[in-house]
Amino acid sequence: MARKPRTIITCAVTGAIHTPTMSDALPWTYDQIAEQAIAAAEAGASILHLHARNPETGAPSINPDDFAPFLSRIKQSTDAVVNISTGGSLTATIQQRIAPAKTFSPEMCSMNMGSLNFSFHGLAARYKEWKFDWEKEYVAGSEGNIFRNTFKDIKEAAETLAPERVKFEHEIYDVGHLYNLKFMMDQGQFKAPIFLQFVLGILGGIGADIDNLVFLKRTADKLFGDQYRWSVLAAGAAQIPLAVTASQMGGHVRVGLEDSLFISRGELAESNAQQVAKVRRIIEDLGNIIATPDEAREILDLKGGDQVKF
Repeated sequence: MARKPRTIITCAVTGAIHTPTMSDALPWTYDQIAEQAIAAAEAGASILHLHARNPETGAPSINPDDFAPFLSRIKQSTDAVVNISTGGSLTATIQQRIAPAKTFSPEMCSMNMGSLNFSFHGLAARYKEWKFDWEKEYVAGSEGNIFRNTFKDIKEAAETLAPERVKFEHEIYDVGHLYNLKFMMDQGQFKAPIFLQFVLGILGGIGADIDNLVFLKRTADKLFGDQYRWSVLAAGAAQIPLAVTASQMGGHVRVGLEDSLFISRGELAESNAQQVAKVRRIIEDLGNIIATPDEAREILDLKGGDQVKF
């Protein structure tokens, strides 16, 4: 009998888009991030994609001091792979953004493969009152931001983190980002096998529909042959449908409150673990097996949890 496919579930626990006003379930204190990450791992996530927050205000933070308290707890409580964001801010320099990954040397970190008009300003009109003063301006102001990831930025991040043997999760917001990655591989910046995270549904990037997913996959096949693994994250209401579609196309999946605050249309999720449990149930019902952390390490050729600095 054919071996059932192993599907890796990544959970993106908090992110840097949503704010505390938008959902009471969004974790932003050290304890909340740790507790929800651990619960997501227990629900079936083998990779935890992590951002930090200011524990007093809930504002996104790229200060390594705001990662340390929850990284140690997660490491002690679960064997899940830790993936630290190198995004986290639309205005910081690349060296500021990669400081947490450089400090803690996780098994994985994100690597955004191109600049884009990353905006979520439309959310500002949905709320009349805000829990914290910073939130409204932060959300509305994203209309004027460029998420900068130039070739020089990407090269600088890759070269800085190369000694740490971190596996990059190459975030692909549009088809041109695949060509950026191919160019940089030809220049010797990245080596196969690579891991692609197709990002669909972010304003400024490619839309969240199946035709676009098929197009991205076909382009990746052309550029990288069999020298890559891939996953899908879809924003908002497309999260679960496109994750399930990806699992049936041979890909891996990402869910979490960074990407969607909802468990179904119009119903806020109670936690990250609830989203993980839902996508796991559907994928298993369709015949896939959810990868364990060690199976994820094997699939993605990771250095191992004993090689991190937290």
